[in-house]
Amino acid sequence: MSAQNRTLRGAAEGVLGLIGLSALAGVLVTATVTPALAVTGMAANSSISMFENLPGYLEIDDLSQKSTIYAKYGADWRPIASFFDQNREEVAWDDISQYVKDAAISGEDPRFYEHGGVDLQGTIRGAVSTYVLNRDVQGGSSITQQYIKNVLIQQGIAEATTAEEEQAAYLEATATTPERKLKEIRYAITLEKQFTKDEVLLGYLNIAHFGGRVYGIESAAKYYFDKSASELSLAQAASLIAIVNNPEKFRLDYPDSETNGAETVNADGESVPYAANMDRRNYILGEMLEYQKITQEEYDEAIATPVEPTITEPSTGCQSAGDLGYFCDYVTWEVRNKLDDPETEDVNEGLQLLQKGGLNIYTTIDTSLQKAAVATMKANVPSVDARFDVGSTAVSVQPGTGDILAMTQNKTFSNDPDVLAKGAQYSAVNYNTDYAYGGSSGFQPGSTYKVFTLAEWLNEGHSLLESFNGQRREFTHFTNTCDGDFVGSFDPKNDDGRVATNSVDATKWSVNTSFVAMAQQLDLCGIKETAQAFGIHRADGNPLQMNPSDVLGTQEIAPVTMAAAYAGIANNGLTCEPNAIKKIRDAEGEAIYSPEPVCTQSVTTDVAAAMQYAMQQTFAGGGTAVASNTYSGVAHIGKTGTTDDSKDTWMNGASTKVATAVWVGHVTAPAGRQVALRNIYWDSGPAATARHRMWKDIMTVADAKYGGEAFPEANAEFFKQVLIDIPDVVGLTPEAAQTALEEAGFVYEEGKEEDSSQPEGRVSSISPEGQAGRGTVIIVNVSNGKVSAVPDVVGMTEQAARDQLSGYNVRVREEDVLDPTKDGVVISQDPGGGQEARQGSRVTIVIGRFVVDIGGGGDGGDGGTGNGTNGGGGG
Repeated sequence: MSAQNRTLRGAAEGVLGLIGLSALAGVLVTATVTPALAVTGMAANSSISMFENLPGYLEIDDLSQKSTIYAKYGADWRPIASFFDQNREEVAWDDISQYVKDAAISGEDPRFYEHGGVDLQGTIRGAVSTYVLNRDVQGGSSITQQYIKNVLIQQGIAEATTAEEEQAAYLEATATTPERKLKEIRYAITLEKQFTKDEVLLGYLNIAHFGGRVYGIESAAKYYFDKSASELSLAQAASLIAIVNNPEKFRLDYPDSETNGAETVNADGESVPYAANMDRRNYILGEMLEYQKITQEEYDEAIATPVEPTITEPSTGCQSAGDLGYFCDYVTWEVRNKLDDPETEDVNEGLQLLQKGGLNIYTTIDTSLQKAAVATMKANVPSVDARFDVGSTAVSVQPGTGDILAMTQNKTFSNDPDVLAKGAQYSAVNYNTDYAYGGSSGFQPGSTYKVFTLAEWLNEGHSLLESFNGQRREFTHFTNTCDGDFVGSFDPKNDDGRVATNSVDATKWSVNTSFVAMAQQLDLCGIKETAQAFGIHRADGNPLQMNPSDVLGTQEIAPVTMAAAYAGIANNGLTCEPNAIKKIRDAEGEAIYSPEPVCTQSVTTDVAAAMQYAMQQTFAGGGTAVASNTYSGVAHIGKTGTTDDSKDTWMNGASTKVATAVWVGHVTAPAGRQVALRNIYWDSGPAATARHRMWKDIMTVADAKYGGEAFPEANAEFFKQVLIDIPDVVGLTPEAAQTALEEAGFVYEEGKEEDSSQPEGRVSSISPEGQAGRGTVIIVNVSNGKVSAVPDVVGMTEQAARDQLSGYNVRVREEDVLDPTKDGVVISQDPGGGQEARQGSRVTIVIGRFVVDIGGGGDGGDGGTGNGTNGGGGG
């Protein structure tokens, strides 16, 4: 405010302010002339008593400092990104150039080492100038007072939760009032009873504002001159200390501002950059020479040195992390979510620590595996495809710890609106993660989700080789004890014509109807709970659903969640939550967060081993994961996934050491912009098989670095074949027979029409019969009604037999008999009585013909006199 515009009231208040200060003159003389007198705390009169009643103890809180995220490169931890509200790095006394210390004292408080916290001469001069002469606000504050003012500003800002509150806190801490000045003086006197002069000066240099978001001498040195505070030259030190006098006017990153150079010209008429800073710098250099802090030679050299900053923008935010951008962003969300206090809803303590706490965050990323993931992503999937909204991720997780070893996607990370506006190749959304961790709402995992039905199949006592009906058909009923049974119609399709009748083949070939057939024998609620035991949850935070279609993977899941689940399967059923942080240390190096793995035994080790057996078959001949085989000699489990119309494709799998999930598909699929990946080709090859190329590349590096053990053998009980009775359906209609067989778990197959004694149209026979495994195909034959039982005509006369066999082709044959009672009657037939024969077919009957036994006539001839004939007749 100018002197002309001051009101009389304002001037009067200024005079009263001066009187208030003057009343304390005795105190200030006593308390500020020397440090020794300040320590005595003398009180001489009522003014002193009033002064002493002001608050005297100032709590010095930790300063806001930038936090840094580190990744390990070989044996070295290297920073990948920093975060700050205020760009500040606190340093120790010995890490600051003596030029800086001398420049601060000479330029701001030449009697710093002589007074007791308040420079009486400067204070009175400032008060008279401000309150009586109506001039612009004059400093007059000692370094100790300036330090206190900055502390109060920082405390006010730290308590603020909005930008408006921060501004209000700043204005309160810097208000030009006698009351504020008196409180500042009181604090200063007390402060110097607590700390040494060097400690006060160090605190001042670490807290001072150097323009913009730059705070503290170390960050100022790095930002303006790209060097540490210990390396600053005399001219550079003076230029930086010049800034604290008026941080916006004298800052060095605006060379052409009206206040810092554009209006100043040299003798040659040339514009002088940074002229305002140079003027203040040269004043400080002059003061340093006057107080014998530097030599004449040092002064001359520094004065002749132009102001030439080397502006070095600090790496702030994950956009500076390059190919680690999305992993970096995941780390920041983990800090927010894991270090937040849920009881303080309006403040996120994790975010505050990240921006102000000076955290050093050491991460789990394996930079060599990350390099391989990034390289194969760039080689196989474009950032942008004009035909559809293309997206892709690759994320690797360590079994047994949940540590994230690699995380990338086909975009470049940025949360800068100006950068994001440049095109779809940039994104702030991490497709690998849940929405609550900066991610999307997830993607349908397709058939990679089937492993949870496999797990529940084994959980409920079924075996790997137990048969079931895997044929395509309409499914109408599913048990669901969570949400109520499903009663309706579900008619899933298969990707090809193969049918699997056991869970091993179903997994190897990824047969939809086979898994749905398995699910129909299970509880859908059990499948969901088993999936949840492996850490599966919806990426958008909504409850996980379990409808019949979800057996085939229609819930939206984050890739990192799928990778962690597969790591759990590979880890003998012990699933660990994904984790990106190894440890966090505060600005003093003290550990404040060292997470232990959070793991759950999702299934028994026996069930896990059986799952591993089935999932290894996908890499064998004919398996859906053959294209991902690394042929490294390391055993892998795996499962592929493709959603309807091949809009999304997955390859998930693991060794015992590393699990990797790769997704390629649609980020969004608006009408008219949905394409089948099987119809898309990129320079690297078919889009539908990019998942295999990437998984193979990543896991080849993982196998070489980490190796992997053989998976344990599955227990023999999981290979047993379960036999059940085949229903007796002979005599039933084909429809009734089909129902009975399918309800028992068998596959009905229409056979042939055959001759049978059963009525026409009824089941006449089945094959096999007796017992078989569930899912066995039962061939059902039907009677044509043209067969009946042949009458039993043995003992009948020929004519009577012919009458009984009417309709058959009767063939008669005679046979000699010695029994006269069988003469002229049927003694046998073929087919026999009761046997089935088709009408018109041949039936042979044998008629007995009695003959005399000629051997008995010789005996009678002993008494005859004629020839043998006569004699025979006698016999």
